[in-house]
Amino acid sequence: MSGSRPYFLKTERLGFGRWSQDDLPLALALWGDPEVTRYIGGPFSERRVRERLAREIASMNEAGVQYWPLFLRSSDEFVGCTGLHPRKSELRCYQLGFHFRPAFWKQGLAEEAGRAAVAYAFESLGAEELFAGHHPENAASRRVLEKLGFHFTHEEFYSPTGLLHSSYSLRRP
Repeated sequence: MSGSRPYFLKTERLGFGRWSQDDLPLALALWGDPEVTRYIGGPFSERRVRERLAREIASMNEAGVQYWPLFLRSSDEFVGCTGLHPRKSELRCYQLGFHFRPAFWKQGLAEEAGRAAVAYAFESLGAEELFAGHHPENAASRRVLEKLGFHFTHEEFYSPTGLLHSSYSLRRP
């Protein structure tokens, strides 16, 4: 099955695809999983997962970015998503995010995918700055952001959880 899905961006182990309506089963496996969504306001109902998928597709159509679905290149197995959303378009600032299925945690995949998304933002999109945030209890995300070179800037209210989330910035090198 390897190579059956087109990848617009590749790392050593990962292929970046683009969401389509046909990917609803993958979206449900990811954002329908309470473990994946516990730090982003989940668990999510099927309706909310459908809405999230529609937003990702719209973001790609309107801004040329989304939290792209990720697959192991060796098997095309779906692992999660990593990508960008516009944050401050007038400043060419994007938000970096990643969501991984639990079976793929603690394998260095978030850092690998994050490095590719950061490079894509600066080299292909001409981003000036990247923003990222994480739930106050999500130490794994904090570690990934620090490895990627992000620096803590402030606490920001995140309405889906009702909490202040740690916020980070990475400027163009």
